[in-house]
Amino acid sequence: LRAVAVIPVIFFHAGFSAFSGGFVGVDVFFVISGYLITTIILSEMEQGTFSLINFYERRARRIMPALFLVMLISLPFAWLWLLPNEMKDFSQSLIAVATFSSNILFWKESGYWDVASEMKPLLHTWSLAVEEQYYVLFPLFLMLMWRFRKRWIFSSFMVIAGVSLVAAQWGAYHHPTATFYLLVTRGWELAIGAAIAFYFLYRKQIIRTLLSHKLVEEILGFVGMLLIGYAIFAFDEQTPFPSFYALIPTIGAGLIILFSSDQTIVGRLFSAKPLVAIGLISYSAYLWHQPLFAFARNYSPIVKPSEITYATLALFTFFISYISWRFVEKPFRR
Repeated sequence: LRAVAVIPVIFFHAGFSAFSGGFVGVDVFFVISGYLITTIILSEMEQGTFSLINFYERRARRIMPALFLVMLISLPFAWLWLLPNEMKDFSQSLIAVATFSSNILFWKESGYWDVASEMKPLLHTWSLAVEEQYYVLFPLFLMLMWRFRKRWIFSSFMVIAGVSLVAAQWGAYHHPTATFYLLVTRGWELAIGAAIAFYFLYRKQIIRTLLSHKLVEEILGFVGMLLIGYAIFAFDEQTPFPSFYALIPTIGAGLIILFSSDQTIVGRLFSAKPLVAIGLISYSAYLWHQPLFAFARNYSPIVKPSEITYATLALFTFFISYISWRFVEKPFRR
C-alpha cells in the first residue's frame, strides 16, 4: 500500500498528466500512519510498556536521519542554482523542516498549486510536519484518556475527527491553502487509520461475525483499490481538497487495510515482491523525489525539463532511495 501511495505522488510531481490526482498518495500515507502509530501505542499501553520518551525516540530514528541527509545534500545545489531570494526561502525551509513546522511556513508563503511552489526543493516536507505534529499530540491525548476516561477514547476521538472533516470541507472552499497544509484539517485522515487500529484491537471479532464471508472481503478490497485508482486518475488541481472528496482515497486505503489479506486477490496483488520492495523504500523515495525535480527546474528555469528528463529522474529516485534506505534508514532504525 505504501508503494501505491508513493508512485502516484512521484509521477504527479513529475508532471505526468495521467496522474493528475497523484497527490492523493499523501492521503493514503496519512491513513497508513494513523493505523500503524495507533496500533503501536495501544498495544504497548495494554501491555503496560508504553513510554512517551521511547516513542518519540523511535520516531526520531525513523524520520530524521534520512531527512537530514536529503537536506544536507540539497545545500550545495541550492547554493549553485537558486537566486538570492530563493536561497533565503530555502534557508527558512531548512529551519522549518528541522522543527517540523514546514506546513505552516509553506501555508504562509504560497499555495500548493502555485507555479513557484514546484521550484521549492523541500515543499513536500509539509506532510512530514503534519505527521510529526500528530505524533506529538496524539500520544498525549491517549495517555490522558487512558488514565481518566479509557472507555471514552474512541468516541471522543471520533468526535474530534468529525469536527476536523467538517472543517476541511468548509475550509477547502473558503481558505483552501490553510486547509491543505494544516493538521486541524488533515487530522481526520490520520483518524481513519487510528479507527481501524481500534477496530482490530477491540472490535474485530464483533464485526468479523457480520462480514466474515470471503466474497465480502474480496469485493470490499476491490472497492478500496478502485476508489484509490479513481482519485489518482480523475482528481486534478481543480478538485477542492481535502474536502469530502478526500474521503474517496482515504476510505479506499482503509478498506484495503481492513479486508485484504493473503487470502484475497487484492491482498496477494499488493503483496507482490516489486510493490513490497518499493514500499520498503517509499519513505526515502518520498524524500528524494521533490528535490530532484525542483533542482532540475531551477537549473533550467526558462527551458522546462522534458518528460524524458522527468522519467529519468523518477527512475533515479528509486535508485538513490534504495541507497538511502540501505545505508541510512536501516542502520539508524536499529
